[in-house]
Amino acid sequence: MERVSFLVEATGARLPCLLNPETLAVRRVAGVRPRRTAAGALTGVELSDDPLLHTGGGRTEIDLDLLFDVALGGGTVVADDVRDLTRPFWNLAENPAGAGTQVRFVWGKTWNIPGVVVSVAERLENFTAQGVARRSWLRLRLWRVGEAPPRPADPGPPLDASALAAMPPDALAIRTLGGGDGPGGTERLDNFLARNGVSPANWKAVAALNGIDDPHRMRPTASLRLPGGAR
Repeated sequence: MERVSFLVEATGARLPCLLNPETLAVRRVAGVRPRRTAAGALTGVELSDDPLLHTGGGRTEIDLDLLFDVALGGGTVVADDVRDLTRPFWNLAENPAGAGTQVRFVWGKTWNIPGVVVSVAERLENFTAQGVARRSWLRLRLWRVGEAPPRPADPGPPLDASALAAMPPDALAIRTLGGGDGPGGTERLDNFLARNGVSPANWKAVAALNGIDDPHRMRPTASLRLPGGAR
């Protein structure tokens, strides 16, 4: 048995458990399904195959057999009933509509897979005289999901015009607009800043530094001084 963990992305909760690596199975299901019409599914004739619709994409499924036992240490929950240890996994399978709970399956340094729990099945063992289960084998199916896009870095408060003007020359970069998509090839200042790695929130300070009267229509041949972070 191997120690693994599930991390709940929304709360940061860590759910430790034991994994049976001998039964771990990874399955890829292609984005293919039978063709249908308003009258029902289309079928082949005699020995021919049914026509298929290739939808693209697909999904990756991971089947895991997990062990929970109240007599084993290493967890954050002390329980007499093993169902207190497995209840969080059942809750993960109760995804509300439109707001599935994403988890991350972590095993050593090589397994770090984001996904959602789509099914669980539990076999209880080692009952007390009062009918309390102390051991559980839980089979869990995880569907892999794409990594969440990284959050954009906080640009911080907008630059003050006087602070920008006080920067030494080597802290500024010269950039030429080129052709924009506005009338006559003009371009808005905030769009130009975003293209050059400067927060659009700094448009007022950049406009003051460069003597720009109309930040909505800048000439395509204009060259501007920008904070040195510009690419």
